[in-house]
Amino acid sequence: MPLALVALAVTAFAIGTTEFAAMGLLPQIAGDLDVSIPQAGWLITMYAVGVVIGAPLLTGACARLPRKGVLIGLAALFTVGNLLCAVAPTFPLLAAARLITGLPHGAFFGAGAVAAAELVAPHLRARAVSVMFSGLTVANIVGVPAATLLGQQLGWRAAMLVVVGIGALGTLAIARLVPALPSHPGAGLRRELSTFRSGQLWLALGTVVFGCAGLFACYSYITPILTEVAGFSEGSVTVVLALFGVGMTLGNVIGGYAADRALRPAICATFLLMAITLAVFSVTARTEWSAAVTVVLIGLFGFATVPTVQTLVLQKARRAPTLASATVQGAFNLANAQGAFFGGLALSAGFGWVSPALVGAGLAALGFLIAAASWALDRPGEQPAPVEPGVGAVPQHVA
Repeated sequence: MPLALVALAVTAFAIGTTEFAAMGLLPQIAGDLDVSIPQAGWLITMYAVGVVIGAPLLTGACARLPRKGVLIGLAALFTVGNLLCAVAPTFPLLAAARLITGLPHGAFFGAGAVAAAELVAPHLRARAVSVMFSGLTVANIVGVPAATLLGQQLGWRAAMLVVVGIGALGTLAIARLVPALPSHPGAGLRRELSTFRSGQLWLALGTVVFGCAGLFACYSYITPILTEVAGFSEGSVTVVLALFGVGMTLGNVIGGYAADRALRPAICATFLLMAITLAVFSVTARTEWSAAVTVVLIGLFGFATVPTVQTLVLQKARRAPTLASATVQGAFNLANAQGAFFGGLALSAGFGWVSPALVGAGLAALGFLIAAASWALDRPGEQPAPVEPGVGAVPQHVA
């Protein structure tokens, strides 16, 4: 595998760390900027809104540009956004900086996935894209717990500055290691937008937006749930977050395996199991050992949904994978935004620390219903059109 994939993975690691580390640092941010924890949850929402806005706009604007330059620019924008977060003196400015940081997220993974696939021979494309996306899974096993621990010891701004350093390293690595990747002659916004004529594509995106919001409704407030309900110390929370990352990694593998063999049943099963697990967590969160076990299962079932739904989206996207790949990231982050919002509403209404888990169970159940309806409405035997050579289809079993 070329070293260029490592450069992409380093940036993916930085993006994954900054996206999820904020969830573990909500108490520190809230205390430092004199806001409540539910109000601090808006930082998660603002990042996600940035992804939702930036994914289609930046992907469309950059469709005809050389992709190496696009990747460098997106990685640099992400790094600058994190620097603005680290120095933001007030909560409103921090929220605005989080939105800026989220803008390049979806476009980077959309362009990066296509670029990774083109850096290797056709029979190695799946593994190449998996290497790039491994940065996200490693971020949840190592980056997020480490950033949380650092933030607890030295302050949340220190954690943000470390991410700035990693983002800068990734940007320089892309500039140094990624070869020139010119745009394709047929590339353009009109072609990319044409894929959104599929009703099944919209149903798949709806499944992500509502169903995956269930995961984020709970995980956005996982630190106060673990400390206030389960009784973990702040230092122990980092261990549980690492366990969540392990569950997420296992879920990504299991979900990809299931998606390759029985796609529609796999989608429905993962959302149903996530709903059940989140509902159970409202009970098991009350003791340390059962909370830790359930957090692993939440990570497993929550992220098993990722490769299954992404497979379906990329099937329905047919011959324009770049914008579709970016839009999947936007959909997941819209789920992130509304999950954090509804979980915060439950807390603000005084329903207790475990209420976000119950809200999450309801949202995951809604995702299951949308997935089941989409399956029922799909035309039997419908086959996706093949991706044209050189367009760089994203493999179907990576997040």
